Amino acid sequence: MKKLKFGIPKGSLQGATIKLFEKSGWKINVNSRSYFPDINDDTIECNICRAQEMSRYVETGTLDAGLTGKDWIIENESDVEIVDDLIYSKVSQNPARWVLAVPADSDILSLEDLQGKKIATELFNFTTKFFREKNIDVKVEFSWGATEAKAVSGLADAIVEVTETGSTIRAHGLKIIYELMQTNTQLIANRNSYRDQWKKAKIDQIILLLKGALKAENMVGLKMNLPKEKTDDIINILPSLNFPTISGLHNLDWVSVEVIVEARIVRDLIPRLMNAGAQGIIEYPLNKVI
Repeated sequence: MKKLKFGIPKGSLQGATIKLFEKSGWKINVNSRSYFPDINDDTIECNICRAQEMSRYVETGTLDAGLTGKDWIIENESDVEIVDDLIYSKVSQNPARWVLAVPADSDILSLEDLQGKKIATELFNFTTKFFREKNIDVKVEFSWGATEAKAVSGLADAIVEVTETGSTIRAHGLKIIYELMQTNTQLIANRNSYRDQWKKAKIDQIILLLKGALKAENMVGLKMNLPKEKTDDIINILPSLNFPTISGLHNLDWVSVEVIVEARIVRDLIPRLMNAGAQGIIEYPLNKVI
């Protein structure tokens, strides 16, 4: 039996990735003592590895495909097939940012002010290249973790760190003075694996369902009954992906309407629907929207 060797990112993305796979139809059971979790698909072999290393394993063919950040593909200069973007993180569906931050009371206000200064970061290669291209002479040091503390304690003049909202940066007494790059999760494949017809079909199946699950996270289904004469009025209120589904009821004077909408508008939409004559409104969650 053919198998697809697929990499699940360890660390902050692991929980969100496993949850996303579950909504897509794949149940992944992680044992804390093993890097090879079980999955309810005999054609997939899961491996857990750090997102920072994922692109290297995919490039060499140790893994056929995997999920990692755009930042680590750039950092490792990996030659992989970028199959698709999946914009999600541990807490949201927003791209993360690599930013330059300094202590809040620092007199460093611009990139040029870093001339001759020391910068700590885990994104060593990208940061070194970035400042070289700007013709700014800085000393970049690799950080194994707790990067924010290095600027606060004076071990570095500045840091380059990843953030989603900037709240952690500010909580450490730092201020952001420049954004270097935005990054998001990407599904990548080994180039030879992606030329294999069976593996390509399996990878494409995974990406289709993962994207469907991501799309569904911010949407819900609404179902309601309404008098037939009110149909046009209520249809005009309803936003939808395409068109609402309208079905007849046993009472010929009434119809049932079903629609998919963004979850954020439901609290304002339901009162409007009721005022327009809708009854028996049901809201339900979605696993996938394809």
